[in-house]
Amino acid sequence: MNYGIQKCIWTALGDVTANFIQATLVIFVIGSFFVDNPNFLNIFKWVGVTYILYLSYDLYKSKPKDINSDNVLSKSLFSFYRDGFLVAGTSPKAWMFFPLIFPQFIDFSANYIAQFFILITTYVVLDFLSLIAYAVLARKLIVWIKANPKVINTISACVLLIIALIIVITQQY
Repeated sequence: MNYGIQKCIWTALGDVTANFIQATLVIFVIGSFFVDNPNFLNIFKWVGVTYILYLSYDLYKSKPKDINSDNVLSKSLFSFYRDGFLVAGTSPKAWMFFPLIFPQFIDFSANYIAQFFILITTYVVLDFLSLIAYAVLARKLIVWIKANPKVINTISACVLLIIALIIVITQQY
């Protein structure tokens, strides 16, 4: 909201680069371990669900950041890219998302490399577009968001809660 959509593009590029690396590691390194050891995947699922529930609660209880400040730092395009990469790359949410979701869409007995590239390309394009759409929407709603900052935390917490419930209901290992 403070830097505009053009800067958000660089942050989104950093995010999808980190996600591409994470997904590659999951499918070609970690994923094969989980296919051979489904009990670990089930444990990982419950750790992930617990963490998502914690994030949901923490976000709901957190005090909204002050977005009314006009104090905006000047940053290079690389720093936006780096920020996006580091946030996505070090996020436990992403490291939990890929092993829980991606392996169920890949048939490891077939040409899984081609399946992976179709899946990761689809994910990266949709993730990038959703991040840009989020920036555009935030730009359009900035006046309302500044007046109602707690609503964003509540909505985000509810979305995380729904994601955790969907994982519990749909992921059976």
